[in-house]
Amino acid sequence: MAMDVVDYEIKGSEMQFVEVELDPGEAAVGEAGSLFFMDAGIAMDTVFGDGRQQAGGLFGKLLGAGKRLITGESLFTTVYTNQAPAKQRVAFGAPYPGKILPMDLRTLGGTLICQKDSFLCAARGVSLGIHFQQKLSVGFFGGEGFVMQKLEGDGLAFVHAGGTVVKRQLQPGQTLMVDTGCLVAYTPDVDFEIQYVGKIKTALFGGEGLFFARVTGPGTVWLQSLPFSRLASRVFAAAPQTGGSREEGSMLGGLAGGAALGGLFGGGDDD
Repeated sequence: MAMDVVDYEIKGSEMQFVEVELDPGEAAVGEAGSLFFMDAGIAMDTVFGDGRQQAGGLFGKLLGAGKRLITGESLFTTVYTNQAPAKQRVAFGAPYPGKILPMDLRTLGGTLICQKDSFLCAARGVSLGIHFQQKLSVGFFGGEGFVMQKLEGDGLAFVHAGGTVVKRQLQPGQTLMVDTGCLVAYTPDVDFEIQYVGKIKTALFGGEGLFFARVTGPGTVWLQSLPFSRLASRVFAAAPQTGGSREEGSMLGGLAGGAALGGLFGGGDDD
């Protein structure tokens, strides 16, 4: 399938969205639930897989959908096609605070490996597949890094990363140690493996887990300072576990709240 060449604009600072401009007949593919808004001349169509298999029969559609299911994504994506005679715009919003990264697959050699929950949207024609890490150590201990998404084509794809994003260009033989959840994407020439932290005390009490992702150049890697798994664990840890309040200053807050409620409901007892 020929790639649609689209124009875009990324807006916002912490909670960003990408606004894609479509010429008549052009289309964009969005992750389920990522739509922000669209012009009235754009038609939506929910499809199996990434939309590339629509002319390939039922088997091709099921194969594309099955690949997405393995990565933990929805069986479906939504294709947004401009059916108007003039340019139309469609926007996709980030799912949590971070940055939206435009990835021109043509300049990246046609392939990008990324975390399974980082894909946001792409120009029609970009293939969404799966990438299994081939080393057994990654399979046993890699966690988030074992099954990843593979984006292929020569068009634009948009990837979302949490927090602040760092792009590192690794030279041949240059190695970087990364928390497994902080690795957003990398080019396929980068060597990826899992390495044990090395010390039992560090593993048990360091708070960083038992393993690191070890990436070795040549190639490009993109890192995120706030992976969603870390954000979710902090929210869960701070949430009330027994139905009570765990706000900071909860003792003073409770006393003040009790006094306020007592004054509200018992205000007439002095009469």
